[in-house]
Amino acid sequence: MVWLKRTRSYLLTVALLLAATLGSVAQQAAVSATEPLPQDSGDAGLRQMLLRLSTTGRLLHITAHPDDEDGGMLTLESRGKGVTAMLLTLNRGEGGQNKTGSSFFDELGALRTLELLAADRYYGVEQRFTRVADFGFSKSAAETFEKWRGHDVALADIVRVIRTFRPDVIVSRFQGSTRDGHGHHEAAGILSREAFDAAGDPKRFPEQISEGLRPWQAKKLYVDNVRESEDWTVRFDTGEMSPALGMSYRQFAMQGLRHQLSQGADAWRATAGPHMTFYKLVASTLPSTTGPDGHERDLFDGIDTSVKGLASAAGPEAARVANLSRTLQQIDDLVRQASSAGDQVSAASHLLTGLKLTNELMDGVRNSAVSVGVRRELLTELATKQYQFEEAAQLALGISLRAMLDPTRGTEIVVPGETFTVRVILEPGPQSQSVRATDMRLELPDGWRWNRLASTDGNANSAVFEVSVPRDAAFTRPYYHRTDPERDTVYSLDDPEYVTLPMIPPPVRVRAVYEFAGQAAALSSTLQAQVTAADGTKELRTVAVAPPFSLTVEPAMLVVPLGSQGPVEVSVDVRSNLENVADAVLKLHAPQGWRVQPISHGVTFERRGENKRFRFYLFPESEREARFDVRATLEHQGRDYEQGYTVLGRADIGTAYYYHPAVQRVSIVDVKLPKYLQVGYVMGAGDGIPEVLRQVGMDVKMISPQELAGGDLHKYGTIVLGVRAYDTRDDVRRNNKRLLDYVANGGTLVVQYNSGVADFNGGNFTPYPAKLGRDRVTVEEAPMELLDPGDDVFDFPNELTQRDFQGWVQERGLYFMSEWDERLHPLLASHDPGEQPLQGGLLRASYGHGTYIYTGLSFFRQLPSGVPGAVRLFVNLMSAGHESGR
Repeated sequence: MVWLKRTRSYLLTVALLLAATLGSVAQQAAVSATEPLPQDSGDAGLRQMLLRLSTTGRLLHITAHPDDEDGGMLTLESRGKGVTAMLLTLNRGEGGQNKTGSSFFDELGALRTLELLAADRYYGVEQRFTRVADFGFSKSAAETFEKWRGHDVALADIVRVIRTFRPDVIVSRFQGSTRDGHGHHEAAGILSREAFDAAGDPKRFPEQISEGLRPWQAKKLYVDNVRESEDWTVRFDTGEMSPALGMSYRQFAMQGLRHQLSQGADAWRATAGPHMTFYKLVASTLPSTTGPDGHERDLFDGIDTSVKGLASAAGPEAARVANLSRTLQQIDDLVRQASSAGDQVSAASHLLTGLKLTNELMDGVRNSAVSVGVRRELLTELATKQYQFEEAAQLALGISLRAMLDPTRGTEIVVPGETFTVRVILEPGPQSQSVRATDMRLELPDGWRWNRLASTDGNANSAVFEVSVPRDAAFTRPYYHRTDPERDTVYSLDDPEYVTLPMIPPPVRVRAVYEFAGQAAALSSTLQAQVTAADGTKELRTVAVAPPFSLTVEPAMLVVPLGSQGPVEVSVDVRSNLENVADAVLKLHAPQGWRVQPISHGVTFERRGENKRFRFYLFPESEREARFDVRATLEHQGRDYEQGYTVLGRADIGTAYYYHPAVQRVSIVDVKLPKYLQVGYVMGAGDGIPEVLRQVGMDVKMISPQELAGGDLHKYGTIVLGVRAYDTRDDVRRNNKRLLDYVANGGTLVVQYNSGVADFNGGNFTPYPAKLGRDRVTVEEAPMELLDPGDDVFDFPNELTQRDFQGWVQERGLYFMSEWDERLHPLLASHDPGEQPLQGGLLRASYGHGTYIYTGLSFFRQLPSGVPGAVRLFVNLMSAGHESGR
């Protein structure tokens, strides 16, 4: 490609500068999720698309969680070889920890979905998910399948993806054995092998066949997690330098992976240089594809991935499609001619001719007498080429299509029942000023209506549309849900049409047909709006549909001490997506016998996007531990609104809307408190523990970085370090001696779990020698043995019994100590079924005049869930060393 050769040195320089900023998260965020990556724009993007046009290879990579994927391999295959690749991730990581805040369960899953989609842009792949959820760490595939209702829920979704995507090659990240290190990983490996066979068997999941899907047999199945010293089939150097990217494939993939901030990926690095990965072929429908040395050179060895090879794949039926072989050869020739063209206009001409031939061939296939299976295979491949030709022509001509919501609205939200305007502009490139739009139209969901308004600027390449949203329009929300995210392990589908998709598609798209030099093509775009983010910056967001009002009850969990007469403050945040609201009424509905003041609030709003907070006061009435729900409703024009949504995301990953009922869960807890104990809390990665402690009546103050570094810590009787404090905060590591001195002078320090095992152990943060391990107890009902029942931790100020370990959620604990000095005393033992007791989950030591406690118990899950026994135990831990205040 002549003009690309002229600019390659410039592109390489730019890409190398990007590589030099690999350590900067801010640099990543500079590329908005609504903008293409530099490598997918202009000449660089065209080169990538021409590479894809030259092959029909399809690859499916199957993993368990976000961040499991071999991004280097995906980037090498997609960007280095032009393969059409898809990543299938079984769950959304909703059971993991969150290094960026206190969002957990399904809210965390939605955030990680966005982060993975941002990574996928770098890998150059599509994304799919199954319905099974991440329920936390699992130690065996048997436990995983028990939680996931057997094999068939996840297997059905994997088979559906295979039958839809129709890959030539499947690569499982995991082998399906205990070496995979996680029950979810092992299950993913087992399911990959099962799906390889099941997808081609019409007797498996016949309901999919009834829907119109056809069986599909992939040709080869590989597994990852193979060592060089083992029996591998093919290897790749993902550290190979890519001139188009200006760095290695692995380094570019790492730029994508580092968008997964909730995983702590911003600290991950990929150094330059060779990086070999090995794969083993475990199933194949082909004759042997290995060489004399027993190895292959490529995952697609033995598979014809040429465009003209589609005729051979059709077998004897190829003759039933007029001129199939000749037309495919012409299409292939046009791609080569575009690649070697002397300028972009010439390249565009070849690409538009190739698009025309592809469209004609698709019509020929539809009207031919070929079998259903052959027709599906040909149309799947030709539809991919159709899209690639359109994208390549758009890049060659330098044209773009923008669709913007009326900027006076100031929000990306539209509401059922309203009407709004959209402005669409087709912008020619410097080399394509003669491009003219011949048709512009909106693509809308069923029931929506649009009308093109009269043009006032005389520009044929622009248009203004009026759009009417039906009153029953669906909201932009996840198409799946769990009624009880703390215990349900499989999602229910609210709209099965979208099963396996990451999220529902945007509601409004615009498509424009244009002409250039007598040839026609089309391009499309999503409707966007410019909004002002919370930090004051301007950003583009995809337009979404939401209810007129969003209600959020704060806090989401209210822990009330037994016997409390109140008042307890409850806040309801209301966001309006309407203008000039004057007659809404907000109410709070409490359990029978409870009083609420005031009975209601009148609610008014002047503008869209306005938020207001309203306070109610609860007067509880309960004589025993129990759980209740408090519900908020907003009545407006005869309709009640009783749900809300949280806007998740960042400029670099886009936006999602997590919906929740306007409900506050209330847990009545019988808990006694120590007298006159002031607690200082040092926040780590983020958790909801301080809020719960305040609710039950503890005096808790947040310790700022400045206070930690130089303030008077001795005014606190106890200091608590939040989860992953040593992992996430340099100042906590730097000031560890101050914390230990605080203990030595009589204070109590409670340290919660950290996951950076090597860094924690290397820092020698404990007062006596100890080694942090990765042991955990994943079964929330696992037995808990009191090793020293006489320790005050178990009777002051609350007397604890075995009932206090009932009703825990997801797990007992994680990252227990594996070794410790004899001066650190274990207080509890627990274990998963079939394992030896673990004693490193709760350790206590006297140090100087004070008390040091390390705990890996998952209080960060238990307290925000209102688990009574966990609340009592945590209060007792903070009271350790203060028994004189009985």
